Amino acid sequence: MTERWLIVGLGNPGNQYDRTRHNAGFWFLDALSRAHRLELKHNKKLLGDFEKTKVDGQELIVLRPQTFMNDSGQALRAAMDFYDVALDHVLVAYDDLDLSPGDVRLKMGGGHGGHNGLRSAFAHCGGQNFWRLRIGIGHPGSREQVTPWVLGRPSALDEEAIGQAIQRALPTIPLWWQGNSHAAMKQLHTTEG
Repeated sequence: MTERWLIVGLGNPGNQYDRTRHNAGFWFLDALSRAHRLELKHNKKLLGDFEKTKVDGQELIVLRPQTFMNDSGQALRAAMDFYDVALDHVLVAYDDLDLSPGDVRLKMGGGHGGHNGLRSAFAHCGGQNFWRLRIGIGHPGSREQVTPWVLGRPSALDEEAIGQAIQRALPTIPLWWQGNSHAAMKQLHTTEG
């Protein structure tokens, strides 16, 4: 298996979802694409928009699934299979209710925490030992409010905090794909929001 690295941002396709909290993973991909001058193009086989590129000698596949959140694992699996990427070379960026807006964490493995995109990834990828970039969106306070919360747009203040968290994460991601995940985590987790 080659040293390829797959970065996937989770979200829902369509303009009506564009600025919703649930699309924080897409926001991250947008920022990553700007930082590395990537142009994601639609690919039917991969069920999403993608680009394969090299950055500092590392082969990267960047994917924005177009399957809707609940089925995003299908696109993840398709990209892993097509490009022969190992599960521990995958990074999934997504919105996290358990972190406040402005918080962002890099971690390996763990549960799905009720996140349907992660549930789908677990189901299609045969495991949970992949990297996650958890982008905090805050919690509405009760379970009943979660769906309208994630599918709603954050306040201007929260949106700014989420954007700043993404900007703090960007310079740490190359450390991850260079195989230096501990340095990436240390750098990210010691940076104040």
